Amino acid sequence: MLRTFERQIFRNIRSGRRLNTWSHLTTAFNSAVSDENHSVNILKKETGLFGIPELKVEDGFDILKSHALAHVNVLIDEAVNKDRKRKMVEIFDELSNTLCKVADMAEFIRVAHPDQQYVRAAEDACITISGVVEKLNTHRELYDLLKRVTSNGDTQVTSDIDNHVAKLFLFDFEQCGIHLPERQRRKVVELNDYILQVGQRFMAGAVTPRTVNADALPDVIRQYFVTDNGQILVQGFYTDSSNTAVREAAYKLFLFPDKEQDYLLHELLSSRHLLAESCGFPSYAHRAVKGSTVESPVVVKEFLNILNDNLQSKATQDFQEMQKMKDAESHLKQELMPWDTAYFMAKAKKAWLNTSTTEFAPYFSLGACMEGLNILTQSLYGVKLESVPVLSGEVWANNIHKLAVIDEEEGILGYIYCDFYERVGKPNQDCHFTIQGGKQLPDGSYQV
Repeated sequence: MLRTFERQIFRNIRSGRRLNTWSHLTTAFNSAVSDENHSVNILKKETGLFGIPELKVEDGFDILKSHALAHVNVLIDEAVNKDRKRKMVEIFDELSNTLCKVADMAEFIRVAHPDQQYVRAAEDACITISGVVEKLNTHRELYDLLKRVTSNGDTQVTSDIDNHVAKLFLFDFEQCGIHLPERQRRKVVELNDYILQVGQRFMAGAVTPRTVNADALPDVIRQYFVTDNGQILVQGFYTDSSNTAVREAAYKLFLFPDKEQDYLLHELLSSRHLLAESCGFPSYAHRAVKGSTVESPVVVKEFLNILNDNLQSKATQDFQEMQKMKDAESHLKQELMPWDTAYFMAKAKKAWLNTSTTEFAPYFSLGACMEGLNILTQSLYGVKLESVPVLSGEVWANNIHKLAVIDEEEGILGYIYCDFYERVGKPNQDCHFTIQGGKQLPDGSYQV
């Protein structure tokens, strides 16, 4: 039924061709960015990354980090002051925002920036701020004050939302073993810090290209790979290659066991388990889902089993179909292998749609898709997406698009930076990052 529906869609597209006038948003995403103009602007640097003046240079992370830590101390003093004038939850919310708007932004720069000096500075900021967060999560005096507020009420008038948010902050404390003796609390802080650093190293290693001697591959497939000084560089799985041997070689080389990665993974898993046990949980899974909608690993397992039971027969049919396609393509019986599935899935979709991508691609350009998303957000939420120019120095690559998110009544809610294109060193996966959350600030202004 699905295949019939898909074919009907594209028949309708073919029969309904007409001229279109693209919107400003569509045109912005469909237009090529001028590398020459961007290179000139990047040298001028009117501002820093994300419009933060301090980040014109990588040393700006030290300034942001120092300002955040100083403000944290001010907020802690306010929280413990018996004569405080603000609600406790407001102080905690500002405390969280002060740390997160540095840590979240730094985490993205650590992963995505092409300049290693920025990457190292951002990584240092991430580690420092995360260490402070873990120390605060085991700060007994702050916990006792918040516990008293959630149990007995605040000295300031609070709303139901205030009370709910306060309980969420309290839950974060209890996840981190705040109830433990001092020595064990320090151990929890050390474990969290170690887990963060090991996890970052493991994730970086997972996307690092693999290199092997060119002699390790048969002559007939070397031409398909990047070669440098007798070394072959494997950057992914080559899932779009029609050559089975190329797909197999890329798959096996990219996923070849790595002693350093094995060590990091073992350290990560064992440290997580030790952390969970230290905080009173039977496993890290129990700690991770506590307070979520699923509540326990048992519910997660039941959900996955239900999915498996319902999808297994359909998945088996798909694999049988791909096996037939491989048999037909290779002209002899070869078992379907892990490096084949992505290739034959793409091939099957093309065959079932009975059309070529050149026919429908103009209707699904990046700009057209973004305009479709804009239509949805306006229809559902009264929020439009508008392409806006970036200042020189504001972005980390030449082809970044910036969108203003505008509510029809309240105005600008925030900005989205669209980093859609491949580049050397960029993680090859779909992802999104929070740079800075929206928040009403103490002076009444709104943080976008």
